[in-house]
Amino acid sequence: MRDDDAVRLLHSMVQIPSVSFDEANIARFLVGEMSDLGFDAWVDDAGNAIGMAGEGPRTIALVGHIDTVAGDLPVRLEEGILHGRGAVDAKGPMATFVSAAARCLAQDSPVRLLVVGCVEEEAPTSAGARNLLANSPLEGPPDFLVIGEPSGWEGMTLGYKGYMRSKIRLEIEAAHTAHDVKTVAAQACDVWQQVSHACERFNEGKARVFDRLLPALIRLETRGDGVHDHATLDVSLRLPPDMPIEEAEAWLVEQTPGCDVTTLGALPAWAGPRTTPLHRSLARAIRAQDGHPIYKLKTGTADLNILAPAWGCPALAYGPGDASLDHTPNEHIRIDDYLRSVAILTDTLVACAELPSSAARAS
Repeated sequence: MRDDDAVRLLHSMVQIPSVSFDEANIARFLVGEMSDLGFDAWVDDAGNAIGMAGEGPRTIALVGHIDTVAGDLPVRLEEGILHGRGAVDAKGPMATFVSAAARCLAQDSPVRLLVVGCVEEEAPTSAGARNLLANSPLEGPPDFLVIGEPSGWEGMTLGYKGYMRSKIRLEIEAAHTAHDVKTVAAQACDVWQQVSHACERFNEGKARVFDRLLPALIRLETRGDGVHDHATLDVSLRLPPDMPIEEAEAWLVEQTPGCDVTTLGALPAWAGPRTTPLHRSLARAIRAQDGHPIYKLKTGTADLNILAPAWGCPALAYGPGDASLDHTPNEHIRIDDYLRSVAILTDTLVACAELPSSAARAS
């Protein structure tokens, strides 16, 4: 695949709206593109775009996502910069996967490649990754896993924090605001302050953000029926590696006495080593492009948290783009950085395909 074909692919993908739960059009487009490149490609039951190609003693899974958050941004390519929703998160990484896989196969590398564009990564459901895990087209886990998320062309992400999304509900008897009684809204604010202060206590002495418990109040709603007043807090907690889901649930209940707490969705944190053949191959490929490998731990959560612990193979996240532009009205990607990432990932795939069997087993 030539550079101009890789740019056309990314530009076309960004032009197709694909907000979570509405990814059918881009899934069909991506399957068509992969089919034209020689992949056996299809849309699975969850709506994922899947492509498989190549033969060899080991398998590399490249798993990105094709959904975006909401926001209808004008798509334009000017002065080497592509603007539009999803340019960074995560159509840039997804297009990198398809382009690099095509180039690797064109070199007759002895490897089997699985390329997946997952649906609903931006939603709490993560339905695409979960379906891939439950109904994988592979006979077993891949030998290596790369998740498509923006790390910057010379970066690689070793791990992500976990998360827990919860609803906290409280109910009081209705009272006239002229009386010296705290309203349900005021009491809900007190509950949030209790949670925030408890997080601050938990984080004392923890220097790395990756090791801290990070709270966010997503929404606070109140209502009344004349007899009772109700408040609901929609709360997100970003979880450190030493806080499993069960512990986080118990912790939140402990901080909110008298409230009803329901978990809406949760994933534990995950981080892997940087010393596997996959990581070393990617680092060498970055240096070959005059880059300096940057190893990152991120405070968000990704499909890496689902697939890496289940498959148990060397894993990381990689892709072009500045992650600080995720979900913003100024989302854009530099084409030069995108093409560097395509070259870097191509070299990484070829290097992993050519690893001696002993090195692959040692990972």
